[in-house]
Amino acid sequence: MIPELKALTEDLASKNLSTEMGRVHGVSDGVIKVTGLSRTARIGDRVLLRRAPGDELAGEVMKIDGEFVSMLPDTAPDRIRIDDLVLLHPTQDFAPANNWIGRVIDPFGQPLDGRPMLRGESARNLMAPPPKAAARRGLGERMSTGLALLDTILPIVEGQRVGLFAGSGVGKSTLLATLAKSMKADVVVMALIGERGREVNHFVEHVLGPEGMSRAVVVAATSDQSALVRRRCAWSAMSVAEHFRDQGKTVLFLADSVTRFAEAHREIAVASGEAPALRGYPPSVTPLITGLCERAGPGEGNQGDITAVFSVLVAGSDMDEPIADILRGVLDGHIVLNREIAERGRFPAIDVSRSVSRSLPAAATPEENTQIMEVRKFLGAYEQSEVMIRAGLYSPGNDVVLDQAVKLWPELDAFFGKEALDGIEGSFSRLNLLLRRAGR
Repeated sequence: MIPELKALTEDLASKNLSTEMGRVHGVSDGVIKVTGLSRTARIGDRVLLRRAPGDELAGEVMKIDGEFVSMLPDTAPDRIRIDDLVLLHPTQDFAPANNWIGRVIDPFGQPLDGRPMLRGESARNLMAPPPKAAARRGLGERMSTGLALLDTILPIVEGQRVGLFAGSGVGKSTLLATLAKSMKADVVVMALIGERGREVNHFVEHVLGPEGMSRAVVVAATSDQSALVRRRCAWSAMSVAEHFRDQGKTVLFLADSVTRFAEAHREIAVASGEAPALRGYPPSVTPLITGLCERAGPGEGNQGDITAVFSVLVAGSDMDEPIADILRGVLDGHIVLNREIAERGRFPAIDVSRSVSRSLPAAATPEENTQIMEVRKFLGAYEQSEVMIRAGLYSPGNDVVLDQAVKLWPELDAFFGKEALDGIEGSFSRLNLLLRRAGR
């Protein structure tokens, strides 16, 4: 049987020919209790509550307790009465397929771009464990990113997991799109978690464009959808990435954003009765985030690698807020975007002195590491004296390193914003030329 026919046959076989029904028992704290479904419903199944003919409220099974099923509705539970009818729609198994490349799907594997789509031959576990720690390979080769700064000072290698920390409006989405289009990878999987509905289409058609979508799978859950759907988005996207990784492919996984993933979990946890602890976040948010991050990284045996960039929304550039703090501890580096840099027009607005790649020094040659250390030395000297320089209190001749830093700064700052048109070696050659000129 040809793969397409087999996939279609399995898809038809998974359809339910009957519908289980229950009744509303009560509503409390935004959660609807339903009777009659506890023996057939599963956590994560979709349910449909009929308030009146043509007036329906969708939701998801969040909790099963004895004879009751707790339903978390997608919208506010208004105009609900005791004994309203509730229909069970079991969620189909999530089965990624190679033909999903170039498509936009929801967290349940359904197309969002209006075109038909076949599911894969075998279902995947959305909560799959990561590869065995002792069997995983080490980090791989350095990857070309299309940006001079990330090709030199802050390298990303195959299997590395990086955090992108940024406030709103400083170029985070644009940087992710640049990586999706330019970074060396076989497949790109993008998770748009809690994104605005208008922005999903704009990101796909105008930011990524045909070039970026030609090797990408976009999994999207908009901000108006329930917390359960938004949280599921990250797991579904990671499962798609694992599907391609298991074929030996190099996968680039981009998540925007882990903060909204954690916020969705917080909403679910509070509704389930879990007490908040970490500035309003429940204790379970830590294993939730670390479990997602551990699934990315190098594979084992003949598997490929999942190189991941997890974006984090940091309000007021607070790098010590809980989600940012959790991610910094489990990732292999972090890239910090600075609003002040963005406001003066340099993009990407990466704060180099606050950003780190833990793939160094192994990812660079001894000569390249020397160049990187020189850049950081000059950058540190300039930033320590920046206020004095701008106030006109700097006098040349008192500090040789600072003199070189002041001379180098305009060209170095411009270099941080350049594209890597000539690859990694070309970017290092340009950087070396800048350093040589500063030393004269």
